[in-house]
Formats: sequence, C-alpha cells, structure tokens
Amino acid sequence: MTEPVRGGGWRAAVRDRRVLAGVAATVVVVVGGAVAVGSGGSEPGAVTAAPAEVTAVRGVVGSEKTAFFADPRVVAALDGHGLQVVVDPAGSRQIATSVDLTRYDFAFPSSAAAAERIQRQSGVSGKYTPFSSPMAIATFQPIVDLLVAAGVVTPGPTPILDMGKYLDMVERGTQWDELPDNSVYPVRKHVLISTTDPRTSNSAAMYLSVAAHVANENSIVRGTAAENHALSRVSRLFTRQGYTENSSDGPFQEYLATGMGTTPLVWIYESQFVDAAVHGQLRPDMVLLYPSPTVMSQHTVVPLNGDGDRLGAVLSTDPELQQLAAEYGFRTTDPARFTQIADEYRVPVTPQLIDVVDMPSYETLERLLDGVAESYN
Repeated sequence: MTEPVRGGGWRAAVRDRRVLAGVAATVVVVVGGAVAVGSGGSEPGAVTAAPAEVTAVRGVVGSEKTAFFADPRVVAALDGHGLQVVVDPAGSRQIATSVDLTRYDFAFPSSAAAAERIQRQSGVSGKYTPFSSPMAIATFQPIVDLLVAAGVVTPGPTPILDMGKYLDMVERGTQWDELPDNSVYPVRKHVLISTTDPRTSNSAAMYLSVAAHVANENSIVRGTAAENHALSRVSRLFTRQGYTENSSDGPFQEYLATGMGTTPLVWIYESQFVDAAVHGQLRPDMVLLYPSPTVMSQHTVVPLNGDGDRLGAVLSTDPELQQLAAEYGFRTTDPARFTQIADEYRVPVTPQLIDVVDMPSYETLERLLDGVAESYN
C-alpha cells in the first residue's frame, strides 16, 4: 500500500475540551509527544522521557464521530497504541462521492453503502465496523401523545412510530393542526420528520431506505419499476421540508436548543440521543422514538493504506476504546456496554431491535437518491 503523505500541517496541540460534531473547521486530534516524569514543572534533577514514537494517521469521518475522536480519553488510548489521529468531518455521502481520498489514510463513513462505494473506487477489500447505531427519531412527550391519539405511535417505555401509517399521513398532506384534540402543537405545518439533505448526508439516505422499503409494500426495492413506485411515494418526505443541512449534527443541535417549535420530529442516530444524555443536554420532555421498521447505521472504517488498517483494528479490538464508544452512544461488539451506559443515564432504549430492514443495494440506493435530488427541481 502507498504510504501517507506527512507534512507540517499534521502537528497540533491536543484539545482538552469536547468538540461538538458538525463544526465547519477541521477537527484535529493529536496523540503523543514528550511526557514529563514527575509534576510541578522543572525541578532540579527532573527526568524527561524521550518522545514516544507515534504514527500520524489522517482520516475523513462522519461528523457525528468528531467529538469521539476529540475526547482526551480517546486521545490517550490511541496514544497507547502509538497513533496520532487527525480527522476532517464530512457527510458520509460526501465522503463516498466528492472528497479527495488520496489525502487520507482512512475513511470512516456512517453506512455500509458509503463504505462499499469507497472500497470500489479505492480498490480496497478490507474494512472494520467497530460500532453501529440504529436510526431513531428525537421528539417530545407532547408530540408523542398527539401521535398516539392519531394512531401512528404505539406508547411504551420506548414508543414506536409505525412508518407505514406515517407515510399514509404524509401522502394525505396532514397538518399538525388537523390532529384530533391538538392543543399543544396546533400549527399549520405538515406532519414531517426533519432530516438532513439526502444529496449529501448518510442519515437522510438511511431515512430514504426505510421509507422506500415501506412504500414498496415492505419489500426491498429492486428494479426500475419498484424504484419508480417508491420514489412516487417518498419524494415528498424531502421536498416538503424547508432548508436541510448536510450534517446530522445540525438538526439535532437545533432540536436540543430550540425545542419542538421548529423541530417536533428529527431523524437522528440513536447514538446522538444517548450521547446527549451522557453529557447532560436532554430536558425531561425529550423522548427517543423508534421507527418501525428502522435500519442500522454501520459505522465502517475503510483503510486506505497500512496505517489506516492499523487504526481500524485498534478501534475494533481495544476494550477501552470500545467502552468510550459506548459512552458516546454507539452500540459496540459487546452489547452489554451500550445497555449499561443507557441504564446509567436513564435513557429508555430497545436493547435488541427486531424490526430492522436491510439496506437496498448500493446501485439502487444511488438511483433512489438521484431520483429524490431530481424531485427538488
């Protein structure tokens, strides 16, 4: 494999505060350097250890993972493996379609489909899936109560949104103020889940995959006829929205900051909600709603050379890194880690999801995404 290009731009100081995902600038995480033995400065006779030998590894990652890589504990754990990691955030579909991957040692999109495209165009066969996250919906208890009364949501510790009934509601053009006994959110807006831009973002592509499956009589979309039929039903899920962002962090941060006035229903990674709970960002009326069916987002490392391969293996096997990933809301290779974190921070989750659909083939998903993009015009 080709060696990564190294330069002065790979040197930076370790950040000691948590960096929110979705920042516009490059997120830099640096591990290694001189380690002083002792404390309190340069006392007479103090011994300074020689700098540890580290390998600089640069990658482009889905924006929802930048906070994980910027965590000082993750930095220290990678340091123990002699790895210095620099990450640039981007939408997963952007990573697969428009990012110049020759600049990087690894790509870390949030879906198996995006990873498959990267593998094809880069001629890479190997990959690692150190963690995953099902797609979910961030909402509020008054909205859940409204949708329960409308027969679209099944109540419970983890309420469930029937995607078939929801799609029917959208096709009818139902507005919030038309729901029965609606005194908590009587606004003249269509009942819609807010998403990112399907032309650039993986989370929106996941939403499209689920909706197309439901629109295709709960079957995997295959062939031109099925694609056209699904698009005729699901394009309005996107075109009826206003401005959509490129990164999944954008609408979720708006959800956290502004409440249900602007974002009553937001399509998210489950990990984002759990992570927000761990960091004390949730209010008591915020609820995690599971769509039925849903789909798993497989966060996949595609190594572009030997250094990237080394990082992928470390992320997948190091117990401390796996534990830290669980603290950021990801489901790791040990399900007990995730359940323990959810219980500790009192986030009702479904430990073992049953109603999970398979993604369509890469080619089918691309045609569906292109069809939605054309519908904007």
